[in-house]
This record gives sequence, C-alpha cells and structure tokens, in this order.
Amino acid sequence: MRPTFLLGLVILTACGTSPQRPTTVLEGGLGTLALSPTSLGARYTDSTGTASGSTHITFRVTSIRASRVEVYLYAQRAGADEKVRYVLTKNSTTSVWSVTVPVSTLSTTYGITGPVYYGYRAWGPNWPYSSSWTKGSTAGFVSDVDSTGNRFNPNKLLIDPYALELSHDPISPVNGNYSNAVYASGGTHRAKDSGKVAPKGIVLASDSTSVGVKPTRALKDDVIYEVHLRGLTKGDTSVNCAGTYAGAAARADALKSLGITSVEFLPVHETDNDANDASDTATGRSATSTAGDNYWGYMTVNYFAPDRRYSCDQSAGGPTKEFKAMVKAFHDRGIKVFIDVVYNHTAEGGTWSGTDASTSTIYSWRGLDNVSYYSLTSDRQFFWDNTGIGANYNTFNSVAQNLIIDSLRYWRTELGVDGFRFDLASVLGNTCEHGCFNYDKLHSGTALNRVVRDISPRPEGGGTGTDLIAEPWAIGGNSYQVGNFPAGWSEWNGIYRDTLRKDQNGLGVDTVTPGQIASRLAGSSDLYGDDGRRPWNSVNFMVAHDGFTLRDLYSCNSKNNLQAWPYGPSDGGEDQNHSWDQAGILADQRKAARNGFAFLMLSAGTPMFNGGDETLRSIRCNNNAYNLDSSANWLSTSLTTEQTVFKTYVQNMIAFRRQHPALRPANFYSASDTNGNVMEQLRWFKPDGTVPDSAYFSSGDNHALAYRIDGTEFSDPSSAIYVAYNGWSANVDFTLPWPGAGKSWYRVTDTCPWAEGSGQVDLNAAVNVGGEYARYGLCGRGVLVLVAR
Repeated sequence: MRPTFLLGLVILTACGTSPQRPTTVLEGGLGTLALSPTSLGARYTDSTGTASGSTHITFRVTSIRASRVEVYLYAQRAGADEKVRYVLTKNSTTSVWSVTVPVSTLSTTYGITGPVYYGYRAWGPNWPYSSSWTKGSTAGFVSDVDSTGNRFNPNKLLIDPYALELSHDPISPVNGNYSNAVYASGGTHRAKDSGKVAPKGIVLASDSTSVGVKPTRALKDDVIYEVHLRGLTKGDTSVNCAGTYAGAAARADALKSLGITSVEFLPVHETDNDANDASDTATGRSATSTAGDNYWGYMTVNYFAPDRRYSCDQSAGGPTKEFKAMVKAFHDRGIKVFIDVVYNHTAEGGTWSGTDASTSTIYSWRGLDNVSYYSLTSDRQFFWDNTGIGANYNTFNSVAQNLIIDSLRYWRTELGVDGFRFDLASVLGNTCEHGCFNYDKLHSGTALNRVVRDISPRPEGGGTGTDLIAEPWAIGGNSYQVGNFPAGWSEWNGIYRDTLRKDQNGLGVDTVTPGQIASRLAGSSDLYGDDGRRPWNSVNFMVAHDGFTLRDLYSCNSKNNLQAWPYGPSDGGEDQNHSWDQAGILADQRKAARNGFAFLMLSAGTPMFNGGDETLRSIRCNNNAYNLDSSANWLSTSLTTEQTVFKTYVQNMIAFRRQHPALRPANFYSASDTNGNVMEQLRWFKPDGTVPDSAYFSSGDNHALAYRIDGTEFSDPSSAIYVAYNGWSANVDFTLPWPGAGKSWYRVTDTCPWAEGSGQVDLNAAVNVGGEYARYGLCGRGVLVLVAR
C-alpha cells in the first residue's frame, strides 16, 4: 500500500472565456483495489485526497528526476488551449507528485462542466524550469538529452501513464494531425507545442458494470482462440457495432458453439490506430494506404486505457463500460477472456536516427522519467533494443515494474480479465537496466518473477487465479528462452510449432526424428518437466497472428507481402516459415490443414489456434499483415462449402478433445522410454506394431509413429485411444495394438482424402476396424484416430 499524504493546491493561470455556471454536475467515486484513493492517476476524492468522494479530483504521477510537474486541464479533447493548470507537489519519499483540485472550482470558475481532460508537463535537469517559459518557447533549455539520459521537454503535453481512458490517439483524425513531429525533440521539433493535439487522460467516475462470474477452469482444459478484437466482427454486416467490444460480445454464442473456452484478444490497450483507414488529401494519404497503419496493436500508448477505437460507445467512460459488458457476455457462457499485453516496449520507440541522439518521440513515459521507464545504452544517449521497435521498456526498474503490476491488477480486478499473454516476455526477465541485457529466470528482482508473486497464477487443478502465458523470446542476446521460464508461467511453445511444421512440410529437407515428434505430442517434458512445470504449461500452436494462417501454411511456399491492397503491402515477415503448397494439390492442402489441427487437439498441453483458421482463412501468403486494417484481415461469416466443412471438422475435433480427459493430462504421461521399458499410461509403436527402440526414435529416416493412451488411467469414456501419424508421402499399413480385453478399435477419423465431407469426424465412432493385430492402411501424410470399446 502506498503512503497517503496531504496535498497542496496552487493555481497558476486560467485560460479561455469568463467563468460560467455549470450545465451538468461532475460526479465521481472510486472503485476497488487499483482504483483506491492512494493509487496513481486522476481519481475523484474528498478534499484531503485521501478518501473516496466526488467533491475533488486528485492527480498523482511518479517522477524521480523531474524538478517541476504541472497538470493542464481541458474542457475538450483537442483543438483548444487548457482552461487551467496546477503545479504538483513532490513527496520526497515516494517521488509521487500530486495536487487536489475542487470540482466546483473547475465547473464554476473555469467552465469545465463535462468530462475532465488532462495532461502533464515536466521539467528536469536537461530542461530546468524558467519563469519566462511559455508554450512553444525554449526558455530554460539545456539539451534534448543530458549525460544521465534525461529527456524532459515542457513543450510536450504528457499522457498520464495511469490514465484510465484517453481522449484520442497521437495521430488521429480528431486533431487533424498526421505527423509525429509535434511530439518530437531535437533541434527542428523541440519547440513545437503538442498541447492542442496531444491525447489527454480522462478523469473517470467509478463504474458498476458487471463482469459476471469468472470461470475457474484449469488451463489444461482450455482451447484458446487467438483473435483480433476488431477483426472478429468488422467484416460481419449482420452485427450491430461491428468491430467493437459490443460486436465481440455478440459473437460469444458462436464461439461457445465452436467449442472455444478462452478467447485471447490481440492488444486492446490504447494504441495509435485511429487513422488506419482515414483519408487525408492534404498529405496524400488514402483510406487504402497502409503507410503508418497499426492494425495488430503492438505499439502501446497507455497500459490502462481500453482502446477507444474498439468501442461503439465513444463517450467518456464508454470504452471501459463496454469492455466490461463484453467480458460478462463471455463469462456468462463459461469463456475466459485473455488479453495480449506489451510490457517490453512502447509506442514512443527509440531515437529517430542511429547517429543523432537528440530526436525522439515524447508521448508520456519518456517525458516524465526516461531513465526509469527505458533501458538505455551505457552512455545513456540511446536506447537498448531487444524488441526491434527501438527501445526496451526498463522492466528491472521498480517504478516501471509498479506500472506493470498495477496495470495487470486493474485489468484483472476492475475489468474482469482472466489471463494475459505477454508479448516478447523474455524482456521481463532482464536483470540489467542500462548498457546490457541478461535474462535470468531465477533472479527474484525481475518483472518476470514479480508478476508471479503479485498476480497469483491459477492453480494447476483450476480455481481462482490468473493464467499467465509468455511469448518466450525477444531479439538477440540470451532472449530465446522456450522452456526456460520460471514456475507459474506457461509459454507459447515455438519448438512444438517448428517441429511439426518441418515434419509435415520439409520431408527430405528438414531432419525431424520420431523422438522429437513424440516429445511434442506428449507435452514437451524435455522443456517443462525439468523445472516442475506440467504439460499444460506448453501452449501448443501451429500458427498464430504472427505469420501464415493455417491455410497459407499449407498452400504457400514463401511469403508474398508486397501485393496490393487489401492483402498488402506489408513489410518484414519471416523468411523461414517451414511452409509448403503440397505441390499445388488442393485436396492435399486441406488434408495437411486437417493434420495440423488434429495435432493440436491430440497433444498433451494447451491448444491455441488463430481466429479464422477454423474456416481456412487465407491472406494470400502475406505473413506479416500487422498493418492491414482491411477485409483481408477481418473474419468473414460468408463461407464456401469447403470452409463450412472444415469448420465442422474443427468443431468436432474440439468436441473429441473435450470428451476425452486422457488427452488433457495434468502431469506428464508415464510412458515407455526409448528402449521400450515401463509401459503405463502411454506407449509408442512403430507401424508394424512393435515398440520403437532408441535407434528408431533418433533416426531422421523414420517418418511414421503411433501411440496408445490408456484411457482407464484418466477415467476416460474410452478405455484406450490410438493415434497414428504417417509422415511418408505414400500409404503405410499400421498394425493395431491391444485395445483391451473383449474390445475392438473404432474409428473417430482419419484425415485422408476419402474424409473430405462433413462427416469426417465420427464422435460416435461407429466403424469397427478390428482388434489387436488388425491392419489399417493409412494414406501418405495422414493422421488416424481410434478409440477402444
């Protein structure tokens, strides 16, 4: 708990017209936890600033190195000067700057009778305060960046890092500004004042919108659906408020019907995307241009505010209420809500030039305390970059860590979120603030371990808690850490993805052994078993938002990112995709997609797939469509027969997984080793029905493998499950193992071309294919699933 203290109030100046009587009354209150009266940000309080109320507003912001901080208050979000500004007082112990303002004064004296918009201006060692400074002047200026890394600039109106909503984006049709230069430092830009166009924080009253009852399901029992919030419904003309939180809520029934138990939204923190599809003849920009567009949302402007672009209700408080109502809609159907969070970098980026340290973008954190919020080079002039975006967030700093934890608590407690996927999460394990990068999962002081301590992970058996999922890599250094995160963390298993992709699409090119395939299908104990974690800590995926769609993985030999709108152009993108077009044979492409999805549903671990993969969505070989806010990236509900058939296949394979707890083990299977010893829950087989030895498992010349899971060990409705995978290009006969005393094997599915129709997955398993020693001919590149009864 932060200490409380009394606050001084200093009025500096009033701007605009003469005072008017208010036409509306400002009302407010406090929520709980993250909205306690001692938290940072702007909150409605009593006159002392220490208790909830509606008579005053208390502004609090942290800066260790600032020498002066002022808050500017506005009656509208853009295009006008401030109505009044106040000097904040610093608490020397906490480095929290604060001021408490009477609501009555704002309304009767300064005419702020609607939403209260605000932003900060800060001075520090590189730009000391001068009484002669006015907006747009350089009075007091010493340098854009000093020897210790400070980048204060009072001409830049700063977003409160703890603002609960923002008025608009930095580059937005709202302010008519399509240039980032007004936010920049450096000789050409430092005197440009951003006050009229900059985003402002909005002071919010408390909100009682319900988030429903949170599901307590164990992660091992989840099927995660990763999808873009806007893209989920933007292409559906039948949905009211398409492309919004309200639109997503309307899709909850459809996702439940598909079998989804957790929806994972790409970033919904405020990001600079208002101008994605805007037209601006003055700058030559058109609505079909991709220049500067940010669709995926991995450029965070604020870690508390829900993205206003995704809200049907654009009023002050509207995005927060609508997000919570959406969460309730999913919770009411037993679906968890995960969000993708980006605490490794921000939208401020790095310096504009690799040789000129003076020019950088200043929206928020950089202008308040650059050294606290960013990892810098050893000379403090540039930014350390393990993200590819220009500047690492300083996750080893306590102030920066506090923001991460407070943000997570707010989204979990106030907005109802059930779990988080952390982008480039290796940066959270950094143990060096400036001049280096070093990942260390054991260091107790990292953000990685603090998240586990302060944001309680969900127990393995389910219950109250938060699901924590890492993208376990970044760029360079020792940042590739798949399988090397601490207890409490689950991970995107990139090795699972790459192993199975190579085996499916790289026959004769990539060497994959049966042992490697077995490890991935059985939960990757080699990655997660050595540190006490379990198979469900492996989030298994074949594709994600970043890369090819499931269809394109099996129909594209290489990326094609420079095509015309709406499928491009996009820059970047991975060149090593382990993809293959199956020699252009459409039936084989569909079969390969069935295999890829079957792997997910039949593997120990937590499966995840990307929105639209259930209908074989294609982006025509664009593997980096981060900038396409277009119909190519929006999900469609207008399906071809082929897409409808595949959707049914997906729905039934999810249902099969749900029916069989043996496919969702809490612990690693007790299985035969490479010498065939100790056969209990799981046993591996060669196609001839014998147990493979170490030579078979370790040979890249073997491409067929089968396994039998003893369902009785898991109270499974089937006493056994048998899965065979033929990675060869030609038919292979599999000799079936013992199904159990008095039992036979019945077919659920095989993915071969005969199963092209809607009945390709038989959940009733009506076809008897024989008992022990029966032979089943499986087509090249096919997957077979049988149950014993």
